[in-house]
Amino acid sequence: MIIRDFNELKGTDRAVSDKDWTSVRMLLADDGMGFSFHITTLKAGSEHTFHYKHHFESVYCISGRGSITDLGTGETHQIKPGVMYALNLHDHHTVRAEEDLVMACCFNPPVTGKEVHREDGSYAPADEFAK
Repeated sequence: MIIRDFNELKGTDRAVSDKDWTSVRMLLADDGMGFSFHITTLKAGSEHTFHYKHHFESVYCISGRGSITDLGTGETHQIKPGVMYALNLHDHHTVRAEEDLVMACCFNPPVTGKEVHREDGSYAPADEFAK
């Protein structure tokens, strides 16, 4: 059984951030669960474009308000507490945070914790980190 406390992980190498977001990685690939689980906070007023070409992601909004735009279709959907979105087609998308958005995120395949968003908004394939 794995037990982790979000508050204890915030100051460790499992907490990754830049000026507009913080992601606390509660589960990573080396935990052997087959997925990774993160609590991610996007700062109010920020905008983020991602394209997870090698990962599937599902996201559940815990708190805050914002929107997600599917850049393939142009459709925009509101994000608020209780809303989940799943990027089941490796959807190229933009997330806008009107308020601080606190999100629970699950990635498959799991991230290792060493990933960095590439210029196109994607992470490298998982096998690139196994080398």
